[in-house]
Amino acid sequence: MEDNRTRYEKSVQDRSTLRYYLGLIVRWKQNWKYVRARRIARKRGAIIGEGVLMPISLAKRVNKNVKIGDHTILQTDNFSSFRHPITIGSHVIIGGNVRLTLGSHNIDSPEWENCRHNTPLIIEDYVWLCPDSTILPSCSKVGYGAVVGANAVVVKDVEPMPVVGGNPAKHIRYRKCVHSAIVVESLIGGDYKIYKETRKRK
Repeated sequence: MEDNRTRYEKSVQDRSTLRYYLGLIVRWKQNWKYVRARRIARKRGAIIGEGVLMPISLAKRVNKNVKIGDHTILQTDNFSSFRHPITIGSHVIIGGNVRLTLGSHNIDSPEWENCRHNTPLIIEDYVWLCPDSTILPSCSKVGYGAVVGANAVVVKDVEPMPVVGGNPAKHIRYRKCVHSAIVVESLIGGDYKIYKETRKRK
């Protein structure tokens, strides 16, 4: 009989009882932290979806301008501003030390006021922003399924499904598919709820 389970399902369902419970304990500790972060962010007015994992340091800074979809992880709190709307989709992976520079200054003004010419910033579903990449204020959209390489500097909008890299970021190739078969939260041990539900289906 053909085994149609995903790699994640096999990993959880085929492990020994001892190994399963050890994994459950580790995930429970992580889960407490992420539940708290979501609660803090929602209290501050942000719209936060199911299974979002973010640092508490970020949760304490967001406001009503922030909207994040389901099953998205953010491993950075390096947002320059929350003055402008920010929409991050579902199943998005934002790596460590990614910098979202959301505002700038009007260099042609004697008062040098804060400004953002392209509002809001939209990061669509299944995007992966690799560690140390930077999104500059001149970018208003990162399209569905796009991959922004490590240390890339994005200076303009990114279309759906490319891999871009460099400074400034340039098109390298297109992705063949998005990461629809993975449990995004499992990448950083935040999959407590899904881990339990998957085991029950064994």
